[in-house]
Amino acid sequence: MSAKAGRLSLTTKVMIGMGTGLALGLILNAIGNEAINTHLVGGFFGMAGAMFVNALQMLVVPLVFFSLICGVAGIGDVRILGRVGGKSFGLYLATTATAIAVAILIALLVSPGQGFVMDGVDTSGVTAREAPSVWQTFANIVPKNPVAAFANAEMLQIIFYTIVLGIAVLMLGDRSTPFVDACDYMNALMMKLVDVVMAFAPYGVFFLIAKTFTEQGIGLFLPVLTYVLVLVGALLLHLFGTLMLFLKLFSGLDPFTFMKKIRPAQIFAFSTASSNATIPVTLRCVTERMGARNSVASFTVPFGATINMDGTAIMQGVATVFLANVYGVDLGIGGYLTVIGMAVLASIGTAGVPGVGMIMLTMVLSQVGLPIEGIALILGVDRLMDMIRTAVNITGDAVVSVIVAKTEGQLDMAVYADPQAGLDEDDLQIDPAAEAELASHTHPPRRSRPAE
Repeated sequence: MSAKAGRLSLTTKVMIGMGTGLALGLILNAIGNEAINTHLVGGFFGMAGAMFVNALQMLVVPLVFFSLICGVAGIGDVRILGRVGGKSFGLYLATTATAIAVAILIALLVSPGQGFVMDGVDTSGVTAREAPSVWQTFANIVPKNPVAAFANAEMLQIIFYTIVLGIAVLMLGDRSTPFVDACDYMNALMMKLVDVVMAFAPYGVFFLIAKTFTEQGIGLFLPVLTYVLVLVGALLLHLFGTLMLFLKLFSGLDPFTFMKKIRPAQIFAFSTASSNATIPVTLRCVTERMGARNSVASFTVPFGATINMDGTAIMQGVATVFLANVYGVDLGIGGYLTVIGMAVLASIGTAGVPGVGMIMLTMVLSQVGLPIEGIALILGVDRLMDMIRTAVNITGDAVVSVIVAKTEGQLDMAVYADPQAGLDEDDLQIDPAAEAELASHTHPPRRSRPAE
């Protein structure tokens, strides 16, 4: 057996890290030693896990900027860019609206929260976040200060500014060639940095999972078991049902191949609970594993990580029904339609970072008149649920990216059908031949005259 054949893939290593972290976390939770929890788990594990997530997030802003510039330049036509953007936006809103509608329907059928006993639940310290108007939400897409947007990682503002800059690059024609070449180099450099950070992924995942399960355990699930079961069921139904139906209907692609190839990104999303931090892995799965051209994927993946919140929308739908049952409030059809509308609008421009779902939920609850304090009932299990719904979110990003690429003729079907394409057994490494092939897809001929 060769050394290459005997080497574990990165995905396998990450899954081993996740499994051992889960086992160790449950053991430490059962032991319940205060010194261990404080110094080892809260101290060292927390530090190591935070360093890994910070390293991933360190890559996001420059990777999105340079990749998106290359993507816009690669599309080469403002009209095509508008078509890609319109398809992506429409599909993302459609999947989010479908997700929360299905979640509410399931929750109404099961009725989680009926007969829930409030004794012993601490509802102090939960405050509402005022919901911005629809007009303010769209106005905030345009950055007043691009430098501040980059410094604060305001992803939707960064994407807007970069697209406008890319359009200006196209309009300058051949004069932009040195700038685009420099962005090509920086994009390749950022992908190499992804390789470096990914080498530490098994250890980062181990520490993140171990810390989470040491602190949370499984005891927190018991009081809200029906909520957890309904939420997980709705998330899995959307993941394996609704999204795969979208994929099949709009692209005709094989869902089983897709689910196999998106697995590395799902693992990282589950571990980090951050769509933004998972962007580098999602982008690689969509381009190298599935064959989507970088000119499309570099736009759709960051865009989806910013506005596509299928998993979070599902949580809001189930949580709203759960809390309405707990407090004995009948929201009616109008109330649930309000929840659907609010969840879709709140997903636009909401940061893809851990815990943001709770902020969005306070907005939704305040709109339908449910007590904000009720969030305390589900706050204990939210971290673990956040991990699952983030995996659903990035799967939706990949589904839309592949659909758009397929409908634009920017999907290499030979790559999609090849189980070994682009990766060395899922370990997110690319060999020189594959890298040359990817480069040929990434840098198509550019227009020699300004875009009309």
